[in-house]
Amino acid sequence: MERALRFVLLMGVVSLLGDVVYEGARSVIGAYLATFGVTAVMLGFVIGLGELLSYGFRIFAGHIADKTGRYWALTFLGYAMIFSIPLIAFFDSYAVVFLLIVLERLGKALRSPARDTLLSFATAKMGRGTGFGIHEALDQVGAVVGPLIFFFAIYLGLGYREGFLLLFIPAVFMLLTLNFAKLSYVSEEVHRGDKGSKKLERVFWLYIAFTILAVVGLVNFQLLAYHFKVKSVFSDELIPLLYALAMGIDAISALLAGKAFDRVGLKCLTLVPVLTPLSAFLSLQFNPVAGVLLFGFILGMHESVMRAGVAELSGAEKRATAYGLLNTSMGVGLFAGSFLIGFLYDISTEAVIVFSLVTSVAAFSLLLFTLAAMRTRRA
Repeated sequence: MERALRFVLLMGVVSLLGDVVYEGARSVIGAYLATFGVTAVMLGFVIGLGELLSYGFRIFAGHIADKTGRYWALTFLGYAMIFSIPLIAFFDSYAVVFLLIVLERLGKALRSPARDTLLSFATAKMGRGTGFGIHEALDQVGAVVGPLIFFFAIYLGLGYREGFLLLFIPAVFMLLTLNFAKLSYVSEEVHRGDKGSKKLERVFWLYIAFTILAVVGLVNFQLLAYHFKVKSVFSDELIPLLYALAMGIDAISALLAGKAFDRVGLKCLTLVPVLTPLSAFLSLQFNPVAGVLLFGFILGMHESVMRAGVAELSGAEKRATAYGLLNTSMGVGLFAGSFLIGFLYDISTEAVIVFSLVTSVAAFSLLLFTLAAMRTRRA
């Protein structure tokens, strides 16, 4: 238990430092690209494409991890690709910036199934909801610090480029910490007793369908940042600060959702389709601050409970493959949602809100089917 907790904490610090880099960039990338004159649909397409490739490639990364057992090699390579973010500082072309954004997302595709599989083995001993909640909470500390770097960079008159250059520092410490985590990892300690079905059952595929629809209707922060910029809702330096606040809520949400998962299981996910359209309505029309904070709360559930659910619905031999499938499916949803929401935003914010509501109702229905299938499976 103690070794497993230490491993979860170390990997949480690795994710924390990684998030300082790429979440810091995500907090301003919409506003930054607006200075290049890109349109909302261009932004939505590129961000969505990055997420599609990121999540889509995970099905292959997960399969490779299960077949080869090279969890650590894939984890190291994926985290190393985060260095593409600070490299943005050296280029003036939005096309190159687009490419670097996509490269970072591909790195996430490589590392996520392998890393989450290692975490799932460890968290079997401490409660998966709690373990993934702790990891996500630490992860989101970095998601708070990263946007604050840009807040101070812009506030002090340093600008976007200088903010990207500062991100080299946490990137270096991230790889050093990852190496320490590997050295302290004891495979026999975390693998023992974590066996299960060697195939992915019907309930798993229902869960996958639910996750797709759950993410389709969530308006991402990149588009919200674009909205805040072009509509002059907030000043440039306040946009990353608002994102930092949302990530702080994300961390709290992850811990609470993780504890709830260990008590009631996947039932706690019913909040996701209920709150998603409310976040869109508040962010785009009624109360932007409340809407973005609610966005952070929803994201915390996505990143903790949804991951914990996969570990409950798959055996150890298929774990990385299951994570790859989950993330690929979410990528399809994120791409479709990002592009369609960007398209609808150019029509009206009301159209975005209606889209979020319709997809969330469908997601809620699929979750009910998933829960019913789980009850049948136990019987």
